[in-house]
Amino acid sequence: MERLTSIEALKELRAQLEKEVFKPETPRVRACCGTACTASGSLKVIDALKSEAEKRGVEIDIVKTGCQGLCQKGPVMMVEPQGIFYQKIKPEHAQWLINYTIVGGVPYRQGLYRENFLSEPTPQMIDIPFYKKQVRVALRNNGRIDPRNIYHYIAVGGYSALEKALSSMSPDDVLDEVDKANLRGRGGAGFPAGKKWRHTKRAPGDIKFVIANGDEGDPGAFMDRAIMEGDPHSLLEGMILCAYAINAQYGMIYVRHEYPLAVENLNIAIKQAEELGLLGENILGTDFSFTIDIREGAGAFVCGESTALIASIEGERGFPRPRPPRLSEPGGGAWGYPSNLNNIESYACVPPIVDKGADWFLSIGTEKSPGTKVFALTGKVKNTGLVEVPMGITLREIIYDIGGGIIGDKKFKAVQTGGPSGGCIPEKYLDMPVDFDSLREVGSMMGSGGMVVMDEDTCMVDVAKFFLSFTQSESCGKCPPCRIGTYQMLEILERITTGKGRPEDIDELERIGRLVEKASLCGLGQGAPVPVLSTIKYFREEYEEHVHDKYCRAKVCRGLGTFVINSEECILCGLCKEACAYDAVKETPREYFIDQDYCTKCKACYTACPVDAVKITKQPKSTVETKT
Repeated sequence: MERLTSIEALKELRAQLEKEVFKPETPRVRACCGTACTASGSLKVIDALKSEAEKRGVEIDIVKTGCQGLCQKGPVMMVEPQGIFYQKIKPEHAQWLINYTIVGGVPYRQGLYRENFLSEPTPQMIDIPFYKKQVRVALRNNGRIDPRNIYHYIAVGGYSALEKALSSMSPDDVLDEVDKANLRGRGGAGFPAGKKWRHTKRAPGDIKFVIANGDEGDPGAFMDRAIMEGDPHSLLEGMILCAYAINAQYGMIYVRHEYPLAVENLNIAIKQAEELGLLGENILGTDFSFTIDIREGAGAFVCGESTALIASIEGERGFPRPRPPRLSEPGGGAWGYPSNLNNIESYACVPPIVDKGADWFLSIGTEKSPGTKVFALTGKVKNTGLVEVPMGITLREIIYDIGGGIIGDKKFKAVQTGGPSGGCIPEKYLDMPVDFDSLREVGSMMGSGGMVVMDEDTCMVDVAKFFLSFTQSESCGKCPPCRIGTYQMLEILERITTGKGRPEDIDELERIGRLVEKASLCGLGQGAPVPVLSTIKYFREEYEEHVHDKYCRAKVCRGLGTFVINSEECILCGLCKEACAYDAVKETPREYFIDQDYCTKCKACYTACPVDAVKITKQPKSTVETKT
């Protein structure tokens, strides 16, 4: 690569690349090579397409893109110029794709998206319900470019915001534009990025750091990973603009070690940007210099907290520390230098804000929460994947219009937002707008963007136990409220879900949870009780059934309920008797029944029955009271 020594040289390169990189006359396949589609075999599909095209003597441009969002249907790809979207493509489909679409110009019906077996296929991506209501800002280039090719990024407008900033804007102009846009931190807290940048800039000292938090540890969350894997230059450009605005010289991207593809693509992107003169000394021939390094985390969830992250960067154990000093103040940031910390998605939103202006960004979303938010939509929803939607969209629209509704058309029960520190939101709030303030009002949070959907077969007590067990095991142990309090809460939940709950347990969970919330040192401990407190608030009757009736309505928790066999539904296959290790299932010439004196409530018979003749019922009240 020839180093660019002026802003004009970048303009000339972009004009050249716009004509040469994505030629409209060349058939093109944009194949998803994100982690999910790669695991589903997208690389094998690409090899098959190349082989078939070579065999047929057909010219085809294959672009290995980042995540295109619809992970549930992977591998996915877009074929141009027809704009046809294909799902669940296998290597054996390659010859048909070449014959039908590349050569013939018509869709290959078997690979098209369809909502079910009876529905008509949908060829165009824009017509697919999953994509219809999405607005892509942070994910604007995912699915369009090869993340390992800087020329692709420049060809679609990449580094034009940097070009604009260096040629016609002062550092204060850039900072004012971000501040005016009211870009709130997409890492979860929602603190305005412009105010954070300004505070760091005002800090005394000549050395400042720009740090990107890529330690995305929430179960089921992969928003930041998708950007780092699929569009790393948008992150780099956002960090460079931040450094220009606050007069910083050094940048660091903190990435969890479990994201090897993200680390690999980021390293390639940094090297390419340095070779082209967009990073390093005298960027584009100006007096502005900025370098970026990568630091890999060891997988500790607590290192997503800002002060613990700084400790990890410095080579220390990831322990949070009290504030002040804040990261933006002397003594608070990396090696004591003032540092600005934002998450990956926040930085990725900066280039279009600078390029298009704050008013453009403010026109999306709501007044207090402008712009878009990326969510990892998972759980009991038909179409799982990565979605980017404008702030203010309702939960119902995300789950039903984009996600396709609940698997098996079962009844919706709750949605958990914000990762293991977020609350569980019940059905009555389905039409609530999704923004920072609305989620906080109902006892949840935006978080980094995890969204787990639950159906009628979900036990909310078990869900609370799952998330609390995660945060309890990830607690660094530094402060007693978190270390001891989460352990005590988990003990109570274990007792409740195994049929040993006590009448006072629910109130005790609330009491300890409030103490842990108020007294913990960092966000991990302060947020750990939230799933428990929110489920008690909205699903208290399930806790009471577990404690007082020894019954789990979702049939999830072992050790609860009375197991009986419905003789009218039983087909006398004997599988329940074979599955029982305790000889609790008895046989007579006409029926099977369960001897309650032998039954350990292990659920083996319940699981083995092919016709659901084994039922779990509430224990008789007298039995429950006696045991209690």
